[in-house]
This record gives sequence, C-alpha cells and structure tokens, in this order.
Amino acid sequence: MGQEKASVQFVKGAAILGVAGLVSKLLGAVYRIPYQNIAGDIGLYVYMQVYPLYTTLLILATAGFPIAISKIVSERVAVGDVIGARRAFRVASISLVILGFFFFLLLYSGAPLIATFMGDQHLTTPLRAVAWSLPLVPMAAILRGYFQGHQNMMPTGVSQVAEQLIRVVFILLSAFWAMNVYQDAYLAGTGAVFAAFPGGVAAVLVLLWYWRKDKHNLLPITTTQVQSSGVSAWTNRQVLQSLLYYALPICMGALVLPLVPLVDSVTVVNMLQWSGMHEDLAKLAKGAFDRGQPLIQFGTFFATSLSLALVPAISEAAAQRQNKLIANRSEVAIRLTFLLGLPASFGLALLAEPINVMLYGDDKGTQALAIQSFTIIFATLSIASAGILQGMGRVMRPARNLFIGVVVKLVLNLALVPLWGIAGAALSTVLAYLVAMGLNVLAVKKYTGAKIGLRQTALRPFISVIMMSVVVLVVEWGAAALFGKVVTSERLFHTIVGLIAVGAGAVVYLLALLKTGGLTRNDIHFLPKGKRIAALLTKFQFLPKERTVVERNR
Repeated sequence: MGQEKASVQFVKGAAILGVAGLVSKLLGAVYRIPYQNIAGDIGLYVYMQVYPLYTTLLILATAGFPIAISKIVSERVAVGDVIGARRAFRVASISLVILGFFFFLLLYSGAPLIATFMGDQHLTTPLRAVAWSLPLVPMAAILRGYFQGHQNMMPTGVSQVAEQLIRVVFILLSAFWAMNVYQDAYLAGTGAVFAAFPGGVAAVLVLLWYWRKDKHNLLPITTTQVQSSGVSAWTNRQVLQSLLYYALPICMGALVLPLVPLVDSVTVVNMLQWSGMHEDLAKLAKGAFDRGQPLIQFGTFFATSLSLALVPAISEAAAQRQNKLIANRSEVAIRLTFLLGLPASFGLALLAEPINVMLYGDDKGTQALAIQSFTIIFATLSIASAGILQGMGRVMRPARNLFIGVVVKLVLNLALVPLWGIAGAALSTVLAYLVAMGLNVLAVKKYTGAKIGLRQTALRPFISVIMMSVVVLVVEWGAAALFGKVVTSERLFHTIVGLIAVGAGAVVYLLALLKTGGLTRNDIHFLPKGKRIAALLTKFQFLPKERTVVERNR
C-alpha cells in the first residue's frame, strides 16, 4: 500500500513539474515576438547578445543542484538522518550563494571586456543589469531542491511559472516604457535582461511562502529519534562531496544547451564587421537573424513535451528489461517527431515571408528565417532521441553529441558568416543540429535495437509533405491574387495570406498522411487522448475501421 501511494505521489509530482516546465517554455518562446514589435531588431539584438551568456553562468551556478539536493535530502530523511538533511540544505545554501556572488562579480566587473569581445561596447550596461539576478536565483534553486527532496513538487512548479510570468510582464512593460519615453532600444534591452531579477524575487517569495506554510511538515522526525536510530549523521565534507558528485554531470549536460546562441552572440556581429559591414548594419542584421529563435522554439514544443513523457516510459521498460517494448516506443517516438517536425520545417520555409511580416512587421531576415526553419526537424529529432537515451540511463551521451554540434556551429560560423552573412549563420545552425541529431539517432539504434530506417520512417511523410508544399504554394499565390488589391495594409495582407496557406497546408498534410498510411492507428494511440482522436477520424472515414480478431485471423 505504501509503495502504491509512493508511486502515485511520484507520478503526480512528475506531472506537476512537467506541466510547469511546458508552461514556462511556452511563455519563453512567445514573448520575444511582442518584445521585438516594441523594441525593434536592435532591442532583440541586445537581448539575444546578453541572455545566452547569462544562461550559461546561471547553469554553472545552479544546474543540477536542485536534483542533487532533493536526492540527498530524500535519502537522509529515508534513513532517519534529519541532521544530515538539514546539513545538506545548509551546505548547499552557503555554496550556491557564494557561487552566485562570484559569478555576479565576474560578470559585473568583466562586462566592459565581454562587450568588447562581442564587438559592441554599448552592451556593458545590459551585461551589468543581468548580473544582479545571479546571487538571487541560486536561492530559488536551493529551496526547490529541498521541497523536491520531501516529495513536494508543487512549490517548484508554481515558482517556475510565477518567475517566468513576472519576467515576461516586466520585459514587455519596461520595453514599452523605454521606447515610448526615451526611444532607446539599448535601454529596452537592458530592462529585458534585468527582468531576470524581479522574476527571481517572485520565485523566492513563492517558495518562502510554501516554506512558512509547510515548515512543520518538512522534517517530521525529531533529533532524538535520529540519535536513537543509530544512524551516523553526515559531515559537511561528505555533504559537499555528494552534492558535487550528483550535480556536476547534470550541470555539464545542461551547459551545452545555451552554447549554440552564445556562439552566435560572440561571432555573428564580429564576422559581419570583419567582412566589411558597418557596425550599425551588423547589429540590425543580427537582430533580424534572432527573429527565428522563438519560431524554432515553438516548433520544437511538441518534441519537448514528448521528451518529458519518454524518459519515464523508457526508464520503466528498461527497468523491467523489456527490450522489445523499448525498441517499439523508441521507433514510435522518432516517427511521431519526424511526422510533426517535417511539415513545420517545410511550412515555415515556404511561408517565411508572410510569417515574418505578420509577426515582425517587415521582411528583414526572410532568407535566414527560411534556412533556419530546417533547424526544427533536426532539433525535434535531437530532443526526442535525447529523451530516449536519458531514459536508458545514457544521460551524458546527448550532451556530448550536442557539444560536437556546437563545435561544428562555431567552425561553420567563422567560415560562412563572412561569405553569406546571417544566411551563413542560419545554415551553420541547421548543420550543427543535423550532426547532433545524427549522432543521437545512431546511439538510439545501438542501445535500444530500434529499427529507424529512411523507408519506414521518412518515405510516406516526404510524399505527404510534397503534396502539402504544392497546395501551400498554390493557395499562397491564389490568396495573394485575391486580396492583393483589396487589403492595403502590408502586414494585414501577409497575415491573411499566411494564415490561409498554413490552414490549407495543415489539412492537406494530415489527409495525405492518413491516405498514404504515414500515420497509423497505433501512432495516434501514442498521443494524449489518442483513442478518442482515432475514433473521431474513423467516424469521418479518414481512418479505416479497426479490424477484429476474427478478421485478422482469416
């Protein structure tokens, strides 16, 4: 009964963290579009130059520690060592606060040098503004780890959403104020990166509220009981060693993620200027290039959601040594990811101009956006395959593969940006994720035995996406001819054309998949509410009726 209750608690906790993580990622993907509309390409450039470096330092200061703290606290409480649990919390608190202050001083004092390295001295103030959150965010990480160690995931989930929500609101309001009062895109960018501080304050306040509310329930065992249980309490040194043992591998794995945009922060503007472009034009070009980031993030949203479900599903099958089930789930996950990533890439590439104008007001960077769109297919497959490998316990393999992709990105940026400008940077991103994805998929085939061949995975979706592409181009041309003389606003015109073409493409692609057999009933069952969706498609005769056992045996 106790094990069943623990399992329910674990699933509930995982669901809370999963939903909170997805809400935070969705907010993080969407807000940059209205922010660019307010602050322009220069404002977006300032933000995207500074934020990847902040994310990198933040990961060094905090990543892995919430999980490490939760693991140590739960282990010490389980064996009755409440003193050890408290000591783990205290040692982690002191260590992370010191680390946070160290990175704050490093970034604040080194801001002029870093700005020079990025090719823009005006970035000094934004770099110093973002540094203020570095001592604060580790406090939130410590509290989240402590709550998770007591199997209470709600404070972590609520604080994540609160932090992101306050941050997004602050970004948009500060950008609006800076542009309306001072017409200063750098000031708007400074406010946008400083938003991490009020976001961190919100997270800490939420966690402290939960702490005060639940402090009597966090450590139910008394010190007397611990002493009488005969369990030896851990020393500070043992706690610190254990923290580093658990946290460092996770930190190294997470550190790779912000390195791709960080490579762009360091190289794109410098390489554009080196090739002869004026500094102001180079900044505008980088801002136009950064428009693709939220669209790619949004395009990979499904893969992120699927990855959250994949890790426990693969872990469960691996624990039970069900190798066929592991291979089957891996094959279905890769196929579903490919089915959704492929049309997203082709659709964005074909409709890059109307989507660019619809979201950002003009067509700057359209060519780079069209090239970047193919990042979606490789990034989604990379994320899904990483989830499979993590479920198999191969946690560091995806990080290593992505790091190889980052090296490819750096080398190609240095070679291609001087030749082709931001289009070269876009192409290097696509190729970097292609390399990382290829290495991940090879590892999945090796460790799971999954059969991921081009014929069964890609042939029918490719036929479907070609049909979709033809329809999208025809509908785009027809809509442009129909509304070209009627709608005078360029942005409204491209919005109408883009939305009609996207809707037509989505319908045609789905129908083509169902008719060619690219999407099967088993694939649909793998999705949330899959059986209900399959029943609805069968009712409208888009999916053939399921054969009975008698019919199968004939």
